[in-house]
Formats: sequence, structure tokens, C-alpha cells
Amino acid sequence: MTEAARNEPGLSGLALVMSARRDPAARILNLDLLAVLIAILLPWSTSGVLIVAVLWIIALLPTLEIRPFARSLARPICILPIALFGLALVGTLWSSAPWGERIFAVGPTAKFLMMPLLLYHFERTSRGMWVFLAFLASCVLLMAASWLVAFDPDLSLKLYFSHGPYQVANGIVVKNYIDQSQEFVLCAVALAYPVMTFLRANKTWLAVLLAAIAASLLINMMFVVVSRTALVTMPIMLALFALLHLRWRTAIAVSCAAAVLAAVLWSASPQLRATVSKFFTDYQVTSTRNNETGIGSRLIYWGKSLRFFAEAPVLGYGTGATRRLFETTAVSEVGARAQIVSNPHNQTLNVAVQWGVIGVAVLYAMWIAHLLLFRGEGLVNWIGLLVVVQNISTSLFNSHLFDFHEGWMYVLGVGVAGGMVIGARRDDAPLQ
Repeated sequence: MTEAARNEPGLSGLALVMSARRDPAARILNLDLLAVLIAILLPWSTSGVLIVAVLWIIALLPTLEIRPFARSLARPICILPIALFGLALVGTLWSSAPWGERIFAVGPTAKFLMMPLLLYHFERTSRGMWVFLAFLASCVLLMAASWLVAFDPDLSLKLYFSHGPYQVANGIVVKNYIDQSQEFVLCAVALAYPVMTFLRANKTWLAVLLAAIAASLLINMMFVVVSRTALVTMPIMLALFALLHLRWRTAIAVSCAAAVLAAVLWSASPQLRATVSKFFTDYQVTSTRNNETGIGSRLIYWGKSLRFFAEAPVLGYGTGATRRLFETTAVSEVGARAQIVSNPHNQTLNVAVQWGVIGVAVLYAMWIAHLLLFRGEGLVNWIGLLVVVQNISTSLFNSHLFDFHEGWMYVLGVGVAGGMVIGARRDDAPLQ
């Protein structure tokens, strides 16, 4: 298809999509649309994301230009995610776990191979913002569904949250309260930047619309269901926004308003009070009764993992060895101390136990490289920075890089935003 034909008013977008076999521009558009579909599916489906990701990679292959792609791979932002996967793969050689467990433990790191591909592709296309808008729209739809499930729990696709031992978690539609809260927090805080931008440009109605969307997401969290991880990390993300984008007087005024709002929500939301109170009761229940709780059990996992790390500090025990290590310490124990897990619920310790200080160095080098990537101004830089900061802060309490949902949020967010930032710097174009 010629350039002139693409510019004809009568040419439909569908025709451009269908002409991908002959037209390089159509191939790029198809890749953009598949990335949009991944973003739409991420809050809802695990298998759907994997299927479309495979299709995206297949569609990418004919568009690769070897030399530009090789130059892209040479960047630390690409090398380090690949290195983390490579370390997991090589770590199977000195692990004492059965080979099935070793290979299974490599799986959560395989998604990091997608990040260099996303960085390469979104460096050359101008449609990266479509992906973020699609994710926002999907989360808003999920929020609406969450309200429906809160009023009628039988509508949930995860009925054990409303009818089983997790019945306090009404409002979960398809996944779990941690995943849902991470999505809502990311979208709500990310919207703070365009709200500020529109207010400064006197585009009041657009600012009000986006502020209403952000407030709706946060209200759902406060009155329906929220994770404790989100409650801890959201203030960090908001403080980062105030530090980077607000004048000090405005930041003080906003902080005071947020404190008043928090007090109002505290008095109005039993769900919020119950969630916060578990920070204190969990530790007491585990320490005095040896019962399993969220906080108390984590403290046990962390203590054992630190001992494992001290025993093999350089290379660790190998990929997939964590569960076997917990099995050996559970002998003659009961209650919470007898729990056997393959995940210590801390990203650093998860890496340290398996691959020692070498793995921790690769992990932190990747985080730092990605933080530095988004040190510029503009909405895209803010989104990318927020994705990295959220992942680092939530990984204090979970192994979110290795979890499916939060790991893919990181890969997609850094891959798309990073590619857009690199492309804009190359073209010396501002990112707004």
C-alpha cells in the first residue's frame, strides 16, 4: 500500500490493519493494537494476556531490523532484565530441588524477555499512550464491576472470596484484592499529573473528569476492598508526586487536605479500619498463638530466608530451592512456624535465597536503571517512574516481579513508557 493510499480519507482503519502482509505501517499498527489488547486483558485474564503476548511476539518478528534491535539490546535497561532471566536459568544447575520445580521457578522470570522487545517497538511508534489509556479504561470497568459484586457477591467469578474463609473480601470480580488494589492505586496516582496539567492550563472540566475517575478508584478501595500493601505504598507514591511536581506551598496545602480526607474516610469506612487494624493484630496473633496471619507469617518467612541467605550468600541455593529449604525447617514445628512456602513474600529475599548476592545485585541494578530512564519531565516519564516505584515499594511485602499480574504491570509499563521516552529523546521531541 502506498503512502498516498494511506492518506486517502476513504481508507478505513480496518483496511490498514488487514494490509499488514504488504504494508510495514500496517504491521506496526497491528503490533500497537495487540499491545492495547494486552493492557485491556491484564486486569481480567491471565491466559488471555499470555495468548496475546505470544501473538504480539510472532507479529513483531517480521518487523525487526537487526542492527537497530542489536543496538537496543545493548542498553542496560534491556541487558539487566535478560540477565535476571539468565541467572534463573543458570541457577537450575546448582539447585537441589527436583528438575520440575527448578523449571517451574524459571517461568516467572521469562516475562522479562518481553521487556526489551517492548522497548524496541515503542521507540518507533507514536501510539504508546493508547496502551495506557486502554489499561485505565479496563480498570475503570473493573471498578464498576467491583461495586456490583460488593452489592451482590454472587456475581463474582471468585466466589470463595465472598462465601469462603475470605468473605471479608467482597468486591473481588476476577482475581484477588492485592492485584485489584495495585491496579486502582497505579491509575489513581498516575492521573494526578494530567489533573495538575489541565488545571494549570485552565482546562477545568478535563481536570474535574480525571479527578473524578481517580477519586472513584480510591473510594472503591476505601469502602469495598483494599490490600494493606496498597495502603502502605500509596502514600509513598503520592509523596513522590508532591516532591517532583508541586510547589512547596501547594504540597503543604494538598497534604493537609489529604490528612482531613483520610480522617473522614477512617470514620466512614469500616473496611478501611478493619484492614489497618490487621497490621497490629496479625503480629500479636502469630507471636502469641502461633497462628497463620498475613504480617506474622511474613516475619517468620523473612527470618528463615535471612538464615538461608547467610548460609549461601554468594550464589544462593539455586533456582526453585526455596520450598525445599522451608520443608527442612518445618520438621517438628507446628502452626505458623511449620508453614512451607516457595515464596518468602519479599522480592529481595526471594532473589537472595536462590541466587545470592549476585542475584540481588542484578535485581537492584535493573531497578536503578529503570528509575534513571524516567528522570525527565512529562506524563510518560511520570507513568514509567510510578510503575517502577510502585513495584519496588510493594516488593517489600511481596515478590511482585515474579507474580504474574504485578510482574506484567511492570514489564508492560516500563516497556511501553521506556520505548516512548527513548524515541522522544532520539527525536528531541517533548513528552507531554
